[in-house]
Amino acid sequence: MSLDELKIGFFYSNGAYGRTWGVRQLVEMATDAETGETVYHFKGIAGACRRKKGHCSPAEFARWAKYQVVLLENDWKRVGGDAATTESQAA
Repeated sequence: MSLDELKIGFFYSNGAYGRTWGVRQLVEMATDAETGETVYHFKGIAGACRRKKGHCSPAEFARWAKYQVVLLENDWKRVGGDAATTESQAA
């Protein structure tokens, strides 16, 4: 994903399959006190990331995040993906 697409409070998936799949919420953009560089703080929500907190550079988070997701009932769905479009047209 591009940095312009990432927004605080939204959820993102790495798009992996099986045990390596994960969903993270981008919680905060902060400035590192020592280096002055921007740092993204995230919270693991589902999959391999569940119940974990972490931080990384914006570029690292953008590389990890393949697409935005939203929780619909008990299932994570890709935002703007073909599956979500097909489901909303069927409803």
